[in-house]
Amino acid sequence: MSGSRCQTLYPFSGERHRQGLRFAAGELITVLQVSDGGWWEGQKEDGLRGWFPASYVQLLEQKPRKATPQTGEDTLNGHLPPGWQSYMSPQGRRYYVNTFTNETTWERPSSVPGTPKSPVSQKSSAVNGYHIAGTPVHQLDSGHMSLRKASGDQQSPGSPAAPRRQSKESSLTINCVTFPHPDVMPEQQLLKPSEWSYCDYFWADKKDSQGNNTVSGFEILLQKQLKGKQMQKEMAEFVRERIKIEEEYAKNLSKLSQNSLAAQEEGTLGEAWAQLKKSLADEAEVHLKFSSKLQSEVEKPLLNFRENFKKDMKKCDHHIADLRKQLASRYAAVEKARKALTERQKDLEMKTQQLEVKLSNKTEEEIKKARRKSTQAGDDLMRCVDLYNQAQSKWFEEMVTTTLELERLEVERVEMIRQHLCQYTQLRHETDMFNQSTVELVDQLLRKVDPAKDRELWVKEHKTGDIRPVDMEI
Repeated sequence: MSGSRCQTLYPFSGERHRQGLRFAAGELITVLQVSDGGWWEGQKEDGLRGWFPASYVQLLEQKPRKATPQTGEDTLNGHLPPGWQSYMSPQGRRYYVNTFTNETTWERPSSVPGTPKSPVSQKSSAVNGYHIAGTPVHQLDSGHMSLRKASGDQQSPGSPAAPRRQSKESSLTINCVTFPHPDVMPEQQLLKPSEWSYCDYFWADKKDSQGNNTVSGFEILLQKQLKGKQMQKEMAEFVRERIKIEEEYAKNLSKLSQNSLAAQEEGTLGEAWAQLKKSLADEAEVHLKFSSKLQSEVEKPLLNFRENFKKDMKKCDHHIADLRKQLASRYAAVEKARKALTERQKDLEMKTQQLEVKLSNKTEEEIKKARRKSTQAGDDLMRCVDLYNQAQSKWFEEMVTTTLELERLEVERVEMIRQHLCQYTQLRHETDMFNQSTVELVDQLLRKVDPAKDRELWVKEHKTGDIRPVDMEI
């Protein structure tokens, strides 16, 4: 593992480790040291070193390098059969590949037909219970199948006479997705610890509210997104109703300000009354502007935000659904190959029993043929398992990428709505301030109302004479 190269999947601040290595997504890191707790020490290309969680990176696949034969190895044991090549795994272990059939084995092949070979999966490197590409490791125990026996005795691989070790299943498959078995589940570190991220909590399926059908975790996330879009639409409708109220209110205020009632009032009181009526017209204009800004700065952004959202979500749904269908198809192929292997093993068992009863050249040839078929069935099963793992790896990677994108979209949506609702409250405060300013002049004039002065002014304008009448004298 030391010296391997990896690429970061997510940004890491480095704050959760005393010697944490800060990086952004997409950076390349050289692994220097691996600890048991899921933390790796690495060095970036700029020379910075530090520790980071293994779940935040993906190991870069290393091309197999041709093995250099050790001193005397190939010469002592003879040359490899035609079509076979020797390679060295990234972990330093030698394995062999048949260039004709793509068969792989840890054991050195011989030219003798039917020689058992132990296959090797090309994805053997695992980190924290996951393949390099991110797929859960599948350990095919003897309870599931028995492949070839790595020994040179005359007992055939898969024969009931060969002792089987009963090991506890390390995984179980639910709806074509393989999970660690609960009883022996290895510790898995969250991809984004302490963040309650979508990419950590929606891998399994669950029953719907009626308990009849199964809903995938991704469908639940999509429903959340579509519900958010609907709530956003309903908020826009709510603001539209508020705009209608403001427009109607402004219309009524403007109409009321033109009413001629009490227009004959005079003096300082009449002046204050006229200003009060004018303030209604000013207030009507303020509310009209308020409704206009609500429409342009709140309602329209809510309506127009992500106009193609449903179409985009449909594309995501189809993409993940297609990957899930492909995973189901690969799983069906695995089960078919498993069944074929069982039948081949039963046939080999029967041939072996016949050999025990009657020894003949014909029976020996039949056993060799059955052994080859059993070996081929085991190889087919391993290939199907590898294709299944690749499909699940692809699904896993797309699920992480897509759920993180949905998480980002949800944060963006909530933030957008919050900002526009804040804009609503700001406009409302401004409206109240403008309304207050329209009545301030009225308040000033009302404080200046002086009945004595009004009387003086009115008397001066309308007086008819200041000579009072006297008594008549005879």
